[in-house]
Amino acid sequence: MEKTRLSDHFTLSEFLNVDKYPDNKPTMQHVANMTYGCLMLLEPARQAIGCPIIINSGFRCEAVNRRVGGVAGSQHLQGQAADIRPKDPAQFQRLVDFLRHHALTDQLLTGPGWLHISWNPFGIPRHYVKIGYYK
Repeated sequence: MEKTRLSDHFTLSEFLNVDKYPDNKPTMQHVANMTYGCLMLLEPARQAIGCPIIINSGFRCEAVNRRVGGVAGSQHLQGQAADIRPKDPAQFQRLVDFLRHHALTDQLLTGPGWLHISWNPFGIPRHYVKIGYYK
């Protein structure tokens, strides 16, 4: 799984964190959803800010979602969300600005130096943006 590429710059292992959560196993649909997010949002965002994007949390199975205090119904459970940060902290605002205006952003919630981004390959994006959501 470590070498499985979802896009040019993102791998499946980045989304799973199986070293910490060995039971965090996605289905093929989850992998397809993560691939969509990488191709449609994360790769364009990486290009726009000019530096790598670090995935703090991606896909979460039910058990992992409970362990980390994730909300029930989280899009992380579907492979449709990631908590991310730019490798270069100086690019954080550029990342936020790019994603807040992207047509396929479903939800964007920011925290101190990181953000939650979600996408929905099967529906109309809500474009819900809340700056400073996580304190």
